[in-house]
Amino acid sequence: MDQPLDEILTEEVQQVATRLTGWMPDWAASILILVAAALAGVVIWRILNRILTRAVAGRDLFWRSLVQRGVMPFRMMFVLMALGFATTALAPLAERPEAIIQRLVGIGFIVCIAWICQTALYIWTTIHLRRFSLDSEDNWLARKHITQSKILMRVAHILIVLITIAAVLMTFEPVRQYGVSLLASAGAAGLVVGLALQPVLKNLFAGIQLAITQPIRIDDALIVEGEWGNVEEITSTYVVVKVWDWRRLIIPLSYFIEQPFQNWTRDSSELIGMVMLYLDHSAPVEKIRDKGLEIAKSSRLWNGKVYALQVTDFKERTMEVRVLASARNAAQTFDLRCEMREKLISYIQKEMPHALPRTREEIAAISARSALAANGLATPEPQYDG
Repeated sequence: MDQPLDEILTEEVQQVATRLTGWMPDWAASILILVAAALAGVVIWRILNRILTRAVAGRDLFWRSLVQRGVMPFRMMFVLMALGFATTALAPLAERPEAIIQRLVGIGFIVCIAWICQTALYIWTTIHLRRFSLDSEDNWLARKHITQSKILMRVAHILIVLITIAAVLMTFEPVRQYGVSLLASAGAAGLVVGLALQPVLKNLFAGIQLAITQPIRIDDALIVEGEWGNVEEITSTYVVVKVWDWRRLIIPLSYFIEQPFQNWTRDSSELIGMVMLYLDHSAPVEKIRDKGLEIAKSSRLWNGKVYALQVTDFKERTMEVRVLASARNAAQTFDLRCEMREKLISYIQKEMPHALPRTREEIAAISARSALAANGLATPEPQYDG
């Protein structure tokens, strides 16, 4: 029966190695063969790398970046493969040193595969997120993709690390042989570990749920625990909210699954701002409504979609007036509310001071002075004293 080609080549290489190192001690010959194998692996990778670089020159950015950024792990893989071949077929090693080197080569190969997976994941995420920018006014779609990609990337990173550790451990015979029985007999210990890791696992699964359902996204405007701020960062276990005064709230991921909170930019960046005015019942609502519309139109913050001024309630001594105006995002909505509030109250103070709230005692006192003045008993005082 004909001998396979790979076996023939192996025998030829073994004969060459024996002729070159036969006069040397086994340990020296082994070191020399392993070093030569590592150098051969580097040379082979350099040749292959040039071929791959030319092959992907006209392809997508992902493949070009993977070849460029994956030089180190790919080179290491070729070196490990060369060392594995040299250890098994060429080097005159004893059984125990050969087993140790083979074990190390196998572990290194697994780590290199994980390294390549991490590199590919990073490149894909970076290229995907280049299409989105948080600097635009209506950045809802960008916030959605950035949040989803970052959370899922962290989860994938954790899974790659766990799978790598498991694969490394399974290269050891005791773990591979007794792993199932060890897990079956460690029920109590597993329960204790599970209880101890409950917060970590809880936040990990909450992160996956947040990435899918997305109740919050990067740069969302939130009101959490009575504080207003923007989502600055979402990690695998907690969320960083940058409060308006630059403080940071650190909140566990599970909070956003279990507790109610306000999200001002859930579906769109646009918001309607509200300003409440409390005026006298005699205030000319139509004039104030027209002035409010004039202020909104002259403001660069108003997006031109929503404006309304309505009397929403009557109190015993005041009339409640609500002003609504919309803006492109939460920050502009807050500034527009302040601008509308300041300019409306300034207009009312200057043009119609009688529209400001007054107490009944003040009105009665003014009426009494007017009556005395009519009878020539007193000099009337101004109707509005500020």
